[in-house]
Amino acid sequence: MNIQIYMFKRDFSVQKAERFFKERRIPYQLVDLKKQRIGAREIQLFAGKDGVRSLLNVSDPRVREHPACYASQESDVIDYLAAKPELMRLPIIRNGRSFTFGADEEVWKKWLEQ
Repeated sequence: MNIQIYMFKRDFSVQKAERFFKERRIPYQLVDLKKQRIGAREIQLFAGKDGVRSLLNVSDPRVREHPACYASQESDVIDYLAAKPELMRLPIIRNGRSFTFGADEEVWKKWLEQ
């Protein structure tokens, strides 16, 4: 199991993910998006079949006002997300090629069963 937690700031979801993996003694790596830039290929990998727009945190009014929500080209949205990761639904918990957005313990437990 190779767990990475992509985060922009420590919030409840990040703490919940850390606690889940610590309690089960599963090593994980924190990727602070303030310090480490995220690449376009990685953003496309996160988007998967749902498309890049699915990564936008549209529940945040500041994100809804950002031009990324209204860009016509997916490449423009990728550029916006690479420049401003706080526009994404975070944290992203990655296990190889599997992802969750936010705290989703049911999926994490399925990862443990595999």
